[in-house]
Amino acid sequence: MSSMYQQPVLPISDPQTFNAVKGAIEASFSLGQVAEFLTSLERSKLRIRDFEDVLGKGNLGANAAAEYSRLSNADQGQIRELYLAGLEHVAPELREKFFKLYAYY
Repeated sequence: MSSMYQQPVLPISDPQTFNAVKGAIEASFSLGQVAEFLTSLERSKLRIRDFEDVLGKGNLGANAAAEYSRLSNADQGQIRELYLAGLEHVAPELREKFFKLYAYY
């Protein structure tokens, strides 16, 4: 019982499209782009945890929403998890600066 839980690795049905959306998310949360990404969410009056809204408004790139819609439900779920994990890894000082994006209210 000493082993920790590990999330199972699910196969990706469309790796090319999946990697395109994954790349858009990773680029948005990269050190050089994250402040600009958070500023764009603030200007758009979006909450960072509202993935579908962020995606639909084009904040993750012009093609990300169309590519995401082509993915299977399982692949979309993995993309959402990747996005949510990314927003939790934003530096604490940026999270404090953009507090309203992260706040639950």
